[in-house]
Amino acid sequence: MSVHSNVKKVTTHTLHEMKNAGKKISMLTAYDFSMARIVDEAGIDVILVGDSASNVMAGHETTLPITLDQMIYHAASVVRAVKRSLVVVDMPFGSYQGNSKEALSSAIKIMKETGGHAVKMEGGQEIIESIGRILTAGIPVMGHLGLTPQSIYKFGTYVVRAKEEEEAQRLIDDAKALEAVGCFAIVLEKIPAQLAAQVAKMVSIPIIGIGAGNGVDGQVLVVHDMLGINNEFNPRFLRKYNNLHEQMMNSFQAYIKDVQSGDFPNESEQY
Repeated sequence: MSVHSNVKKVTTHTLHEMKNAGKKISMLTAYDFSMARIVDEAGIDVILVGDSASNVMAGHETTLPITLDQMIYHAASVVRAVKRSLVVVDMPFGSYQGNSKEALSSAIKIMKETGGHAVKMEGGQEIIESIGRILTAGIPVMGHLGLTPQSIYKFGTYVVRAKEEEEAQRLIDDAKALEAVGCFAIVLEKIPAQLAAQVAKMVSIPIIGIGAGNGVDGQVLVVHDMLGINNEFNPRFLRKYNNLHEQMMNSFQAYIKDVQSGDFPNESEQY
């Protein structure tokens, strides 16, 4: 029995129970040990090690450049910090599309080398075979529909998806297909709130929204966005719970001033 054996871990089963009980699921991203520890201690249900690390940690314009090994590095760092949250790891672009054998070996590598609890994959019926193969290995899969950032070059823009009836119907079909194959939850990104609420009612698995309104079973945000560390990202769906950009800037500038003036370190701060 570990020291933390009294902490009840969140599992995929917990999330199903929460949906059935009408309890909303909270989910945030984390990419490193220190941040993950705070997020976990705060009581977040699900931590997503997102391929958004490509943007916020590595400075790429899209999520496409991040590699499987880089995702594994971030995820392993997060898992070492977590006592309670369910840790879901994004499968990066190119690690599962179009080849279900490769998809399975990517997912196995993630699970073995990170200690994560589940993987997340973008797409609907076109990746069903890959999802099915991963599930047969006993690896839980979270789906992701709507705006799928790994397909940015196909869509050409990060606009709201599924506004037209045909695309909306395809999203509904995809959600049902993901449920049928055995996904334990689905993220819906940047779609009309009414459509998201409809999907959440139609399927028995939890639907987590980002820019998908309030009629779903839970919400996810990128931690650097909601803390206001990234100053330049201001989509309508983002609520900023802090302005850490400003607070950190003030701290760094105060430190510079104290170093330059000789005030730091003072007598009590030396040996």
